[in-house]
Amino acid sequence: MGRGWEGVVLKLFRGKDFVLSVTGAEQVTERYRRVHFTDGGVLEATGVHPTMWVRLWFDNAGKPHQRAYTLVDPDVEAGTFSLEFALHDGCASVWSRQAEPGDTIDATVQGTGFEVPDPLPQRMLVIGDPASLPAINSLLSVAPKVPATIWFETSHDSDHELPLRLDPEHHDLRVVSRKDDQLVTDVKATLPDLIDDPANTFVWIACDTATTRALTSYALKDLAIPKARIHSLGYWRAA
Repeated sequence: MGRGWEGVVLKLFRGKDFVLSVTGAEQVTERYRRVHFTDGGVLEATGVHPTMWVRLWFDNAGKPHQRAYTLVDPDVEAGTFSLEFALHDGCASVWSRQAEPGDTIDATVQGTGFEVPDPLPQRMLVIGDPASLPAINSLLSVAPKVPATIWFETSHDSDHELPLRLDPEHHDLRVVSRKDDQLVTDVKATLPDLIDDPANTFVWIACDTATTRALTSYALKDLAIPKARIHSLGYWRAA
């Protein structure tokens, strides 16, 4: 299967292609699935950094379709990692439900990158949802002793069972139900009280595109947090 214009663009930007092999899978919740892979040489060729992600290529009714997923528990020596899928309608979710040991899937590494905040903030401020859960867990592992406040948006009861890797001594979790603009409202009401010095703040935002844009704009314009101290990316588009 060809990869269309997206594949051409990734090649122009020096995307590196690999073939991943499925070694197993587990159903974490009814709406969340983890698939285990051998990496096809990804980790040795590119190295590993926090929140690192790869693009997987799926067949969507005969057309190429790519989506990005954050590596979970990458092991460079073993050449393995897992990927986690928030399940919904779509070819990626269908593929993850049907994945069995021995199956393969094409992957491209391009565009991923992360720099550890320097200086480290007094508190990390993290805003996400099930789609960005693997990246949240990876981020919290960067500096596990740095206090963090995490706003986590949920859509279903089973989201409360998701494996957030929290340290009760250092991490403050605030769960917000997805309705109207409740997450934006809650963050705007509480975020300012957690910021002493905007220049020494680190805010990480990865929700749906509209929410991410709204909160990024608020952090930049209303709270005067320097752009270099904000990492934001819209992970999905609300229908």
